[in-house]
Amino acid sequence: MSLPELEDPFEQFGKWYAEVRDEPAITEPTAMCVATAGSDGLPAARMVLLKAWDRDGFVFYTNYESDKGRDLLANPQAALLFYWMPLGRQVRVQGRVEQVTAEEADAYFGSRARDSQIGAWASRQSRPMTGRYDLEKRVAEFAIRFNVGRVPRPDYWSGFRVVPQRMEFWQEGRFRLHQRLVYLKDGDGWTRQWLFP
Repeated sequence: MSLPELEDPFEQFGKWYAEVRDEPAITEPTAMCVATAGSDGLPAARMVLLKAWDRDGFVFYTNYESDKGRDLLANPQAALLFYWMPLGRQVRVQGRVEQVTAEEADAYFGSRARDSQIGAWASRQSRPMTGRYDLEKRVAEFAIRFNVGRVPRPDYWSGFRVVPQRMEFWQEGRFRLHQRLVYLKDGDGWTRQWLFP
């Protein structure tokens, strides 16, 4: 399978993403690894779900008091990795990070299932707990607190947008002769470069 050489990396991502969503063997096409580094320079990586993307960047949501939230607030740069194994493809994105607007965060939070909204209040993400019961107790407390009314978005819960400066598309090849095409931000446009695998 050959990697098309489109001039725009977002067109390339959109083409692949559409194919990935139609691939039955890929159960979670939005899964991506987010790599960060805190103020101490120590790298960390974890899986999250892509919730929106356009020419402005790639958006995911989290608790800003979590490890990744604190990392990104201290050092607003990140790397993303999509790996779609059944198609032998991966996409790497590197760039600066910005916070989404309160309006964007409110709209997305409002679209979540009620139990997920309550979970955002209940989880003291990345902090120690004495046992599973701690979380269950907090879920019950916030379920009672909000009863049947609207669940507002917590102030500490919002989204980040990774604004690409570099995007690389990797297509698996036989005998490890993979195809790698990197796009680098250049003013208002992009330059392209093939890389040895």
